[in-house]
Amino acid sequence: MNQHTEHITSNRQEKRCTLTGMACDIVLSGLKIASGLIGRSSAILADGIHSISDTMTDVLVYAMVRLSGKGVDERYRYGRGKYETLAAFLISIILVVVALGLLSEGAQDVWAALNGETLERPHNIALIVAIIAITVKEGLYHYTRHVSKKTGSTALKAYAWHHRADALSTVATLLGVAGAMFLGERWRVLDPLAAIAVSVLILVLAYRLGRPAVEELLEVSLPLDEQQRIADIVNSMPDVKAFHNLRTRRNGSLRVVDLHIKVEGDMNVSDSHDITREIERQLREQLGEVMANIHVEPYRGTNDCEKIENKNQGS
Repeated sequence: MNQHTEHITSNRQEKRCTLTGMACDIVLSGLKIASGLIGRSSAILADGIHSISDTMTDVLVYAMVRLSGKGVDERYRYGRGKYETLAAFLISIILVVVALGLLSEGAQDVWAALNGETLERPHNIALIVAIIAITVKEGLYHYTRHVSKKTGSTALKAYAWHHRADALSTVATLLGVAGAMFLGERWRVLDPLAAIAVSVLILVLAYRLGRPAVEELLEVSLPLDEQQRIADIVNSMPDVKAFHNLRTRRNGSLRVVDLHIKVEGDMNVSDSHDITREIERQLREQLGEVMANIHVEPYRGTNDCEKIENKNQGS
């Protein structure tokens, strides 16, 4: 299977995963809103309204994945992988907005409870729907996380954590509903308190997702361990005497690697080309989807500016 075929296969998996999440979010939104109205649970009703934003996120991720799957053309010579990165960044922003909304609402409810306001006791259907939503969302998290690792998609990685954040948010709702149903009126304040705790956790998740997306948009180099693996691959080539000008970055699931290698000056073009092809093959084997730009230069011996003992130089 060549690199283009692998890219098409990965993109199909990403789209299937996103459509699955979208379908589940639409169903869960309807269930939560209906059970919130029927079961007299403002917590479930609010969670259902929150789930509508999940559907908007699903549409956003699917659109970005479709765009990134169009591959290379005359205008996008490096592909459209940054659309996935942009999607991850936008999801992190959505998480921040949702978390701040939950934090504000939770604080208002706590203040109201402290001032003697009593919440209405929810119906059993609210508890049942909350349990179903947590189970489905946690399942979607593990499924999406698995696909993101398989395809290397940064958008799906962010999307997986969005599912986990939704599951945690519904856990807060479940605690509040259960407390309101079984612990008496004075314990109904558990609902807004749990919502505040989860909102803080969601803010942490948003930071964890947003920071790498921003770094990728700013074209920060690959992690040091990946740079070292690249150096090890190049160093393993017996005919490569030295390398320098190693530059790396991510473009969605694609890793872009630029470097200069030095070989004996009398090596013919065909042999030097075979070396670059072998380096590219090993890079894809160890790192996944890679676009390598390798420039070949003649090695001038011990007086060369690049020496064998400096071959581990990274960017």
